[in-house]
Amino acid sequence: MIRSVLIPFLRVCLLAAVFSVPIFRGAQVFAQALNPEAGEKLEITADGGLEWHRNEKFFRALKNVRAQQGTLIIRSAVLIARYKEGQGGAMTIQEVEAAGDVVIESSESKAYGERAVYNIDKGQAVMTGKGLKLITKEHTVTARERFEYLTTQGKLKAIGRAAATQGENRIEADELSAVFAQDKAGKRVLKTLEANGNVVITTPTEVLRGERGVYNATTNVAELSGNVRIKRGDNELEGDTAKVDMNTNVSSITGGAKGPDGRVRAVFYPGSEKKKNEEKKPE
Repeated sequence: MIRSVLIPFLRVCLLAAVFSVPIFRGAQVFAQALNPEAGEKLEITADGGLEWHRNEKFFRALKNVRAQQGTLIIRSAVLIARYKEGQGGAMTIQEVEAAGDVVIESSESKAYGERAVYNIDKGQAVMTGKGLKLITKEHTVTARERFEYLTTQGKLKAIGRAAATQGENRIEADELSAVFAQDKAGKRVLKTLEANGNVVITTPTEVLRGERGVYNATTNVAELSGNVRIKRGDNELEGDTAKVDMNTNVSSITGGAKGPDGRVRAVFYPGSEKKKNEEKKPE
């Protein structure tokens, strides 16, 4: 019985690792867009015209703005590009800001928000506003506060009761963050994924709760900690830490100082899952 409850936790941790990838791609879309180093021509169209403010050193496009560079497209009500001047009057874009019904689209995803800012000098892309959402073919990611991507650190954050769903599977936390690194082939790969604050992982058969979840792609080990509760039907497991080693397929749950005598607690109702399955059968 214990094995039947803990093994699904392994599947959930794998799902969490998958969820981080589309979030990264969506944030990276804006970080790459309008970047002169991308090597693609930049084309901006707008119904309301284009303003060049020479004294303040910025361009502003107004009304139904569409900016495209390669396969990356930004749509917004207003788009502002701030620049600095170098020797010989050369212009270098420092920051790009899109505001008003912002949609950032690539071949793999679409991101929605009210405002998006990419500071090239800081290597930071931030998307905020109501209706903050990222959609791919398989996943949907939402956050109440912001998406934040730090290009120099390879770190992505979804902040403000962030949630990622894939079909009936869902991971939710006050903050989701992923760190990426380059592999030997030069590809961006997941290094770690963290879920912090009121973590809830839901699958069609289990609900897992804790204060913090960490998946380490290097060691292939996942851990959920802090008042951990695993519920499968009427059956429950409680402890301080749940750990899954995906190399060995060994799962464990341990107690902590907060629990009575540092013990774990398990409550099983024999036949409860069979009973629930029978109740679900059509008459």
